[in-house]
Amino acid sequence: MKNFKTLALAFVFVLSGAAVSAQTKKIDVSKSTINWVGKKVTGQHSGTVNFKDGAVVFSGKKLKGGSFTVDMPSLNATDLSGEYQTKLNGHLKADDFFGTDKYQTATLVFKTIGAKSADLYTVTADLTIKGITNPVTFDVAVKGNTATTAFKVDRTKYNIKYNSGSFFESLGDKTIDDNFELSIVLKF
Repeated sequence: MKNFKTLALAFVFVLSGAAVSAQTKKIDVSKSTINWVGKKVTGQHSGTVNFKDGAVVFSGKKLKGGSFTVDMPSLNATDLSGEYQTKLNGHLKADDFFGTDKYQTATLVFKTIGAKSADLYTVTADLTIKGITNPVTFDVAVKGNTATTAFKVDRTKYNIKYNSGSFFESLGDKTIDDNFELSIVLKF
């Protein structure tokens, strides 16, 4: 019986040590950024969208998890101004693109994380846009209280097919690339 109590006590210490070593760090949404680029045959547009909230999880200095919510109505084209910017922002927020009236948020939840080196990780995450979830894989670099990544998202997997050459013929110079690019900086 004494050995059982000793074993149980050791087990509790091991579990409590594991719980203490995991640390969740909320991101600073005012300093964290998401920049996007969407390309078309005749050029490209770029802009930003804001985080609503998010956190990364570490065990010691190793990245172990993360989840983020994006404020989709904050979607903003930054390469235009005035009337053209207003029109593009309205179109991107409309139902044929991101439908931000109905889908106020997008989410990204880390599912698996593999270390490539001391500060570089390969992450597979569930990305949900317009209520549709698909896996995405990307590399994340962590230095101090900053994490950075860049990756492409196939918009057609989220039922965003407007002027996609994969779904519509004879679009000519109206064709929009299926992939958009994201560059993300997390400050925590």
